Amino acid sequence: MAVMVAAGLVPAAVADEVVHLGELGLDGSIRPVTGVLPLVLAARDAGYEKAVVPLANMREAALVSGIQVIGAASLGQVAARHIAVSKGEPHEDESPPPEVTTLVPRGRDLREVVGQPEARMALEVAAAGGHHLFMVGPPGAGKTMLAECLPGLLPDLRDEDALTVSAVHSVLGLLAGGHLLRRPPFVAPHHGTSPVAVIGGGSGIVRPGLISRSHAGVLFLDEAPQFPGSVLQSLRQPLESGEVVIARQRSAARFPARFQLLLAANPCPCGKADGKGLECSCSSKVRRDYLGKLAGPLLDRVDLQLRVSAVRRVASVEEPAEDSATVAARVAAAREAQRTRLAAHGRHLNAHVPGPLLRDRGLRLSRSITNDLDTALDRGALTLRGYDRVLRIAWTLADLRGASGPGRDDVGLALGLRTQAGVAA
Repeated sequence: MAVMVAAGLVPAAVADEVVHLGELGLDGSIRPVTGVLPLVLAARDAGYEKAVVPLANMREAALVSGIQVIGAASLGQVAARHIAVSKGEPHEDESPPPEVTTLVPRGRDLREVVGQPEARMALEVAAAGGHHLFMVGPPGAGKTMLAECLPGLLPDLRDEDALTVSAVHSVLGLLAGGHLLRRPPFVAPHHGTSPVAVIGGGSGIVRPGLISRSHAGVLFLDEAPQFPGSVLQSLRQPLESGEVVIARQRSAARFPARFQLLLAANPCPCGKADGKGLECSCSSKVRRDYLGKLAGPLLDRVDLQLRVSAVRRVASVEEPAEDSATVAARVAAAREAQRTRLAAHGRHLNAHVPGPLLRDRGLRLSRSITNDLDTALDRGALTLRGYDRVLRIAWTLADLRGASGPGRDDVGLALGLRTQAGVAA
């Protein structure tokens, strides 16, 4: 198009007002490309009102509001269109195809989980407040099944998050059919996945990694201690900032990465150190080193730390548990309460409330309510970061029961959910 404008074949005044996206074939056809959604978003934000895209990318480009999307099959078609516009002659732009609603699976249902009332409750709290969760327990305790239930408890993505998530998938060429992704993504990489695949990068064009694919959703690391230490420690910065920065010699790429981290681990390499651990063949040093890969700065950023025990026979005859739809309704109500309370502070979830705001007059709790928490901090059982995370959990517990604020029981329960795993506070 630039060459045709320079040659005087297409009026510059018309072409300059349009962003042209696509791959030009030798036969003059315009072929589809990846990353159209974020490109059209950038064009709109830069002030453009029109964008020409390949026909195959029209549905994806049309997800962006506030900009006219023009589909084209060939360079000649685009040139003819611009010439007609300059002369005021009638022309017909291709309309985006109608959006087709697709059903997206919501993961497993909570009613499939046998027993584990404490783990079910922790999962509900995690979903309601957007909290990170760590579960440690023997094989067969249901850690993976519980993790796969979390997506079904989360509400649909709001417009802004849906566009961001869809844009990441567009860059990766994974936005099948050009449909806006409305469900929170659930990403569960194998522990053998490379650091570049998890974090993002590449030797050529920098591409987002799995943590960006899980933006506004869940990143589940099963058998977390078996992941390379470089992968585990690289999660620290995204957990705090909600984005990942990949530096190159002359530039840096930023990708969204505000995900909900879900970790699961056995109590030891052999997995038999549950309860008294009489059948465990691991030495005490091996046990410490195994879970020690998670302890420290990474686990200190994980709000809920839960020990999951093996299911006993009596659990199989209990009354049927609540299904995911019932729990999801409470989660939605709790999230709406948070949104209302935190809107003035630019936050939406308790997990994202900074510590100073928690201790501000508007959200600060009385000493009679935080007495147990203050004692734990004085004894060194909690770091200051852990103190703030317990407060966030307490607020979520209050939201789930419809209270205006946490009570001492909420703080006590939150402290138990924070320190139960016994790995780090």
